[in-house]
Formats: sequence, C-alpha cells, structure tokens
Amino acid sequence: MADIKIDKIAKTFGNARALDEITLDIADGEFIALLGPSGCGKTTLLRIIAGLETRSAGRVIIGGRDISDTPTRARGLAMVFQNYAVFPHMTVYENVAFGLRMQKADEARIKAQVARAAELLHIEPYLERYPAKLSGGQRQRVAVARALAVEPPVLLMDEPLSNLDALLRLEMRAELKAVLREAGTTTIYVTHDQTEAMGLADRIAVMHGGRIVQIDKPTAVYSRPKTTFVGGFVGSPPMNFLPVTAASGAIDLDGLSLAAPRPEGNLLAGIRAEDFALSHSGEGLAFDVMVAEPLGSHTLLTGRSHGQMLRVVAPPNGDYPADTRLGLKPDPNRIVWMDAASGEALRQETAA
Repeated sequence: MADIKIDKIAKTFGNARALDEITLDIADGEFIALLGPSGCGKTTLLRIIAGLETRSAGRVIIGGRDISDTPTRARGLAMVFQNYAVFPHMTVYENVAFGLRMQKADEARIKAQVARAAELLHIEPYLERYPAKLSGGQRQRVAVARALAVEPPVLLMDEPLSNLDALLRLEMRAELKAVLREAGTTTIYVTHDQTEAMGLADRIAVMHGGRIVQIDKPTAVYSRPKTTFVGGFVGSPPMNFLPVTAASGAIDLDGLSLAAPRPEGNLLAGIRAEDFALSHSGEGLAFDVMVAEPLGSHTLLTGRSHGQMLRVVAPPNGDYPADTRLGLKPDPNRIVWMDAASGEALRQETAA
C-alpha cells in the first residue's frame, strides 16, 4: 500500500511562512495534482515529501510508515523533474536501468524492468541510442521510464512537461495518464498549468499562499470553485465575477430575475464563459462586444456589461463586430454565488 498522509506540514523561511499546516490524504494509486501560481508552496511541499527539504512542523506518512525523518534514498520514492536529467554519456537502456543498478538488482530483473518501462513509454526503438540523438519528448519519456522501472510505490513529478512545446505536451499528457493508470503508482504532480491538472488528475489540490484552498475532482473544482481565486485561476478563460445586489431574496439583471442565495446584500455571480445564452435582440443582460477571437470550435467574446469586463463563449460561425450589443442570459443552475466581501462561495440554497 502506498497511501500518503500529509499531516499539518508547515515550513517557514525566516519570518516567511511558505506552508501553513498542510493536511492532505492521498489514496493508494491515486493521482493528485498540486496546482497553483509560482510561490504558492507546491514545490516546497513536494520537496518535503521527497526529503529534499526540511519541514518546520508536521509529518509525512506513506503506507502507514512515518518517513518524516527518513533519508530520501530510503523513502521508496521516484522523482521526475522539469529538466530531463538524463545522463548524456549513457544509452537509453542504461539511463532507464540506472535506479535498478543503484538498488543492486540482478541483471535478469534489470532487463525485464527496463523492457517493461520502455514498452509503456514507447521507447523500445531507442534503447541503444544516446540522449543527444533523441527529441525533447523522447528524453522526457526516458526520464519517466527510469522512474517507473524501479516500481516505486510513490512517484513525484515537478512540472515535467513544461519544457515541451504545446503539441508534445498534449501527446505526453495523454500517454502519461494511460501509463500511470496501468502502473498503479500513487502520483503527486506539481504544475501551474490548469489544463494539465484538469486532464491528468483524479483530484486537484489548488494551493494559494501556502494553503490548500480547495481539493476536489477536476470537474467540481471547475464548476463549483470555493473562492474567487480558484474560479479565476482554474479555467481558460477564467470565471466571470459579476457584482450584484440581492433585495427581498431576488436579483434583477436588466429585467432578468434570479433567486438570490440570501435575502439581502452584495454578492458576486460567478459565471463561466460558456454558461451564457446569447440574444442578438438584446434581451437579457446588456453586453457590448469589444473583441471577438475566433478559436475554431467557438468564438471568444470580450466585452463590457455595466462597467464590468466579461468573457463569453459564442458559436463559431457568428459575426460579432466591435460595439455590437448583445443580450446575455446566464444559466441559473450554473451560477456560483460568492460573498462580495470575502470572495468565498455561499451555500447553494435559494432564499425563502
């Protein structure tokens, strides 16, 4: 078993608190993405789990064993980093076999494990080549194969695809998800790329300011963010936040009446760009187009409504010149109501 319990892990650098008592339970075989902007603490947390960084407080428990003070080499982990870190003087075969040789595995096991890892990562034709003869994507596959060859109970990955171009990232993302599902390895994946986190992870832990502000399945993080930070960070384009005022349990949007989650007060209506219906007759929330971006499957409109910038997904075959006024009708079942002062989501209950 390789379940992981991160118990109140804290880290301070002088007077700066990088991690604020992080607690996280990860099931055996689960793929967790630590997602957040630079400086949020995600890589620091990963390095503490790996034993590459000391903690200020808390415990790391893997498979029921407290490894908080265990040396890195004895933790039973494998890591894949942003830079490929393959040995240029070794063939692909020897690169993949490196960890097994450090474990003093016998040659029969080395041969079998290298063959299996190479098959999973589709690098069998390159085993006798040197890294200089490989593309960036192939070298990254070698790095992942080397990590998987030792059959680690836990795999830690720190932005492993960020050095690849967009097409290779897409290809590697699909392959990586399939490989890790087959291997059954418990994986913690650090990234600032919300597309990677959404596409790969079983659950996403969104980090901000040294804390986990939301952890849930990707679809739940996207559709029901707990804070304006999560809604603005996860999703491209980010969630729209429209200031509104509740009065007598209702909200009026240019003649559209919506039930409010509280009787009175200032709120933010969190609405995804794709959750508006467009009206060319202008019925609904008034929206003045500023820019239209044709993106193939849809057109992304940026414009203003009541002084607020909004982004709206429109059909791909429409004509949306600048200064066109459209009407917007938000899907009431998809609105996430936030408290205007705290930026935190309200319980989704309609006021009586």
